[in-house]
Amino acid sequence: MKKNKISLILLSFFILLSAVFLGYFYKVSHEQKKILPTLGNPGHRIDTFTFVNQDGKVITNKDVKGKICVVEYFFATCKGICPRMNENMTKVYQAYRGDKGIMILSHTVDPKKDTVAALKAYSQKFDADSKQWMFLTGDKKQLYDMARFSYLVTAVDTEIVDIKSDFIHTKYWVLVDGAGRIRGMYDGTDIGAVNQLIGDIAELKKENEQ
Repeated sequence: MKKNKISLILLSFFILLSAVFLGYFYKVSHEQKKILPTLGNPGHRIDTFTFVNQDGKVITNKDVKGKICVVEYFFATCKGICPRMNENMTKVYQAYRGDKGIMILSHTVDPKKDTVAALKAYSQKFDADSKQWMFLTGDKKQLYDMARFSYLVTAVDTEIVDIKSDFIHTKYWVLVDGAGRIRGMYDGTDIGAVNQLIGDIAELKKENEQ
């Protein structure tokens, strides 16, 4: 009887010890901040740019300095992946709507057709506030140079680059931190990747608060 009592006490002690350990492990693991990678060659930063948004306002890199940006490439007449991508982008937009530190930059790959007026009409489908979700057009060479050499989207999506006609059609979004560094790439057609992006933006916000 005495041995049973001792065994019961020891069992209770080990159960309590295990509960304390598991609780501590859970607390520590959830308090640890997720460190997002920095993509590109060491020291890579987004280059300077000058584009025009859906309101006809000139937008430069100075307008996004210090802000977290989600970058995509699309065209308004696209019947393929673009509508799904921008429907998914509304989830990101709604998650951070009104947050002045978060911007979405949607660049056209067809500036000839995507005039300011066309982009304005397109943006209204998504109830996009031009101060936070910008649909950008401008010089085709600069748009494409930014895609290739700054945002590096063709590095992960070369199968959708039509070199002969010089046309980029990519499903990937790019996450850029306030210092102009690339911190992630996401498949804009995949809802799991979209949810990951929403979470990663929150992690970058924590970095900015440090």
